[in-house]
Amino acid sequence: MKYNKMKCLAISLLISNNVLAAHLSEQVPLEIQMPAFAEPWKRYNGWAQDDWGNFSTLANILPQNIAPIQKVEKLEGDPEKGKKLVDDRTRGGGCYACHNMPNANLPGNVGPDLSTIATWDRSDEYLYNRIYDPRIINPLTVMPPWGAHGLFNDQEIRDMVAYLKTLNKSIGYKTSFDDPDKRPVPVEDRPNLDPLENPAMFATEDGERLYMELCSGCHQSPMTFQNWATMMPKFSTKMNKIIGIEEFVTRHTRAANNVNFPMQSPQNTALSIFLRFLSNGKNIQVDTSDPETQAALMRGEKLAQTKVGQLNFSCTDCHQIASNKWIRGQYLADMKSMIDHFPLYRTSRGEIWDIRKRFQWCNVAIRANELPPDAKEYGDLELYLTQYNRGSPLSVPNIRH
Repeated sequence: MKYNKMKCLAISLLISNNVLAAHLSEQVPLEIQMPAFAEPWKRYNGWAQDDWGNFSTLANILPQNIAPIQKVEKLEGDPEKGKKLVDDRTRGGGCYACHNMPNANLPGNVGPDLSTIATWDRSDEYLYNRIYDPRIINPLTVMPPWGAHGLFNDQEIRDMVAYLKTLNKSIGYKTSFDDPDKRPVPVEDRPNLDPLENPAMFATEDGERLYMELCSGCHQSPMTFQNWATMMPKFSTKMNKIIGIEEFVTRHTRAANNVNFPMQSPQNTALSIFLRFLSNGKNIQVDTSDPETQAALMRGEKLAQTKVGQLNFSCTDCHQIASNKWIRGQYLADMKSMIDHFPLYRTSRGEIWDIRKRFQWCNVAIRANELPPDAKEYGDLELYLTQYNRGSPLSVPNIRH
């Protein structure tokens, strides 16, 4: 069913003249009853399928239950077993992810160099508790509660402490890549709008084709939307939440064109990329002036600071407190550079990801159950991240490893 053409033209004129301000107008047709994702929600193939329901998610924030001090009168542990455990990447990345120690391959530098920790005059009980639940010592730490959250058991922590007590000599580095404090910062300089470099550019062509098939009858020239992406996401009065471009595409095409392009489907991604491509080079200028958007912005900021998952990380732990540092061979960018290039082609996955899929991946990576892509919490977080990057020019689709 086609939406009334005259009404569509009026809405197109409103959009082109930026009359919609911070809200999606009540005149814009949206399907509001169904989820915007393909039901039933199912985590992506190739991702961990564990259920971390006992730990906080962005939609279900549980109390931070810091463990009591664990009494350790006589510590007995096997340093050889401990040596293997600190390099165990199957339970959250291992100690080398954040700390430099002997035998570390591409160690991180979020935490201190532990190569001489045996000389620091730390008691066995202190070292044990530092691993078991570092929140005992620093409630705001970015170090996971390895024991309190069940990643390592009592004897394994004792073995790890026994190994740490053998580390009494600074280590040298063969190359600057081995030293996380001197490792060159990665620079993405591939021409992202060159289809020979970036396969996501073909999605832009698909998006333009879909626009001409579905949208041109109401909106005529695509240049109607040349500034629109810079002002998204917006608060929808019909949905009573912030919605981004991807959810808008799903709900608007259902209502106006009677087609179903759920979020993260190829058609949705293509149209979403094309609508942003039209705004390339223009600065993000999301409007946060109205009360509903202000409230969502405050919620988004709080969510960015909320620790979730078995590893107990927040967005700001990695992308503010530990930004511009290394977790193993991965560089942690600041939030200032986090959204102006989405959707993008991830070369390591061979897939195009929008910002909601990036949120989901971060959740799963820190062992927190992800939310469906249309979750209101992701909308608030997207708004906060977009406002944080206000003034940055769009460059979509981009490419990252």
